[in-house]
Amino acid sequence: MADLMTGLKRTHYCGDLRIEDVNSQVTVGGWAQKIRDKGSLVFIDLRDRTGLVQLTFDDRTKEEVITKAKTVKPESTLMVKGTVIAREAVNKDIATGEIEILVDEIRILSIAQTPPFHIDGGKVNDDIALKYRYLDLRRSHLQKNIKMRHDIAKVTRDYFYDNGFLEIETPMMIKSTPEGARDYLVPSRIHNGKFYALPQSPQIYKQLLMISGYDRYIQLARCFRDEDLRADRQPEFTQIDLEMSFVDTDDILSMLEGYIHTLFEKVMNIDIPTPLPRLTYNEAMNRYGSDKPDTRFGMEIQDISDLVKDCGFSVFSGAVADGGSVRAIVVKDGAKDLSRKAIDKLTEHAKGIGAKGLAYVRWVDEKPTCSFSKFMTEDELNAIFERIDCKQGDVALIVADKNKVTLPVLGALRLVVAKQLDMIPEGYNFLWITEFPFFEWDEDSQTWLAMHHPFTMPMDECLQYLDSDPAKVFAKAYDLVLNGVELSSGSIRITDPELQQKMFTALGLTEEEIEAKFGFLVDAYKYGAPPHGGAGIGLDRLSMIMCGADSLRDVIAFPKVQNASELMSECPAVVATEQLDELGICIKEKEDK
Repeated sequence: MADLMTGLKRTHYCGDLRIEDVNSQVTVGGWAQKIRDKGSLVFIDLRDRTGLVQLTFDDRTKEEVITKAKTVKPESTLMVKGTVIAREAVNKDIATGEIEILVDEIRILSIAQTPPFHIDGGKVNDDIALKYRYLDLRRSHLQKNIKMRHDIAKVTRDYFYDNGFLEIETPMMIKSTPEGARDYLVPSRIHNGKFYALPQSPQIYKQLLMISGYDRYIQLARCFRDEDLRADRQPEFTQIDLEMSFVDTDDILSMLEGYIHTLFEKVMNIDIPTPLPRLTYNEAMNRYGSDKPDTRFGMEIQDISDLVKDCGFSVFSGAVADGGSVRAIVVKDGAKDLSRKAIDKLTEHAKGIGAKGLAYVRWVDEKPTCSFSKFMTEDELNAIFERIDCKQGDVALIVADKNKVTLPVLGALRLVVAKQLDMIPEGYNFLWITEFPFFEWDEDSQTWLAMHHPFTMPMDECLQYLDSDPAKVFAKAYDLVLNGVELSSGSIRITDPELQQKMFTALGLTEEEIEAKFGFLVDAYKYGAPPHGGAGIGLDRLSMIMCGADSLRDVIAFPKVQNASELMSECPAVVATEQLDELGICIKEKEDK
């Protein structure tokens, strides 16, 4: 039978005790991580969320206390009272390694069964760990991550509060406006046959708050998207959501730069220099093949189209003639690591993501091995080598195709090679990506779609192309990128009702669709809207990078797995027929395709 806690009150956390506490009477509570029974001497490592402290039972301890200590099982919950003493054998691996507690009294508050895995170390199968997540969360690396996430949230709130933002909650059950990912739907019992949606973001509501005059809004908002999962995506996530009135792009970027600087300084004691560098979307794509480039290393994309447009290699000349380009990346000193077999694997990877093939130069000996040399003159080859700065010891990878293929393929190869060859240094490289295309062409529907949301303001100089050439319309939109991960996306919003109507028309929305999806917002803009803009920062992704974690699961207390289920509680789950009847819902079995 477990002991009661009567008469004992915790005075200290386990991990907070130090040499200065020697001779202090303390009471601590926690979980028994390791028990070492040496006969007349017993040691127990007691753990709470702050760390470990060693409990000692020796010839100074009452016999009944030692007897009870010998019955303790790993992961049982204890509360002990005793005196802090200096350790003879200092353990430099833990913060409390200079001291231990000589125990006077021990209470076993809860007796633990043998856990399905060792809490204090070793690799654990993911499915087992997530099934017993409440045990997994006792592990030190996860407790450290969850604590850091808390610190990030606290600094976030403090920073924006100090800068005049109001934290305002927005609804969790909203009207479905199918844009982007699928909505999670919530049936209404009262309004039979109708559904709420869980918010993909508080986008419309925060714009309405600007119209309402609240000027600066902040919320750590829960958001939901019914989409396929991966390492940096969950069906429910937290967004640091903000909006500001009477501002332009520079005002918002400056505010967020101040936040990043403050956050890293206070949480990690790292100085992030500001202002952060900026690249336009086109600059980022042309140099790195990505709108979220990792700039911790070079290997930038280079255009050699003008050098090969008239060459004898039809793959190159044909691509240029067809309106495409020929571009290359150079892996400096890569020839020793990138064998012909390795390059063949890169070729297969390139084909798998859209390229027709991969040309290469591998310069090991005095004369380079070049996959296309027989089709070109020596002068043409030398001109290419000089342009891209390819020398002995280097490898060049070249793709010829439409820009929508060459750029992302080389951008992907750049990352693959850098990871393979361990070329990516430690550090935190932030940058802004600005001036995104307003529209993107959708091959399936053969229409122009909004790259961001339809309330994004086009750049002033692009308004003239709205009707004639949508490809030339760029947006007052911006993304914050860290080490190749998109952390934040935002924009200046449209506040002119006539321009908003024009944008809806350009996106092919009918009057009925506009009214059904956004009617209340369109009406709101008729009553005096200030210029405003904002952004959403992924708190989970930010925490993942700052913690050095590999997955969002490592910074979320109770995450979902790849199929959007939670192994511990086994949700989603079947509900009673009576509940479905009350909601007017009939489940139809899906047919196998």
